[in-house]
Amino acid sequence: MDTAEKFRETVRNNFKFKLFMLKELPSAFFSGIRVAEITEEKAVVRIPFKFLTKNPFKSMYFASQAMAAELATGILALSQISGRKPKVSMLVFDMNAHFSKKARTAVIFTCENGKDIKNAVEKTMKTGEGVTVEAKSVGIDKDGDVVSEFTFVWTFKAKK
Repeated sequence: MDTAEKFRETVRNNFKFKLFMLKELPSAFFSGIRVAEITEEKAVVRIPFKFLTKNPFKSMYFASQAMAAELATGILALSQISGRKPKVSMLVFDMNAHFSKKARTAVIFTCENGKDIKNAVEKTMKTGEGVTVEAKSVGIDKDGDVVSEFTFVWTFKAKK
């Protein structure tokens, strides 16, 4: 089992991943964000509609949506850099968002750019140069309607 799959197994273990979230992403932990699915190709993240995620307008706060959308892309990136030697750094370089409907229920964010992320990490490992990759995260409410779409530009660089 490679290091990426080991990391994904940790994410799939509810107890271990809750500890990881509490330590590394406490805002996401307390917001109730959960990774519903993770494979090499895609990640699915769910954020509930509750007191800590809503705004005064009875919809989900845009920043709560951004946090869940980023996690859907970032968890794929974390799985690819986990355990690499040399280590690989990752950073959000840019982000764009589009909101098409008020989110008044839980939202599921899906990112299907796992292969692109893996290729970017492998490229920086080979070249030592910084590599960027776009990853899109689409949020769908319980009625199946798209409520928001986020595009994150991640940058990766192998450390010396």
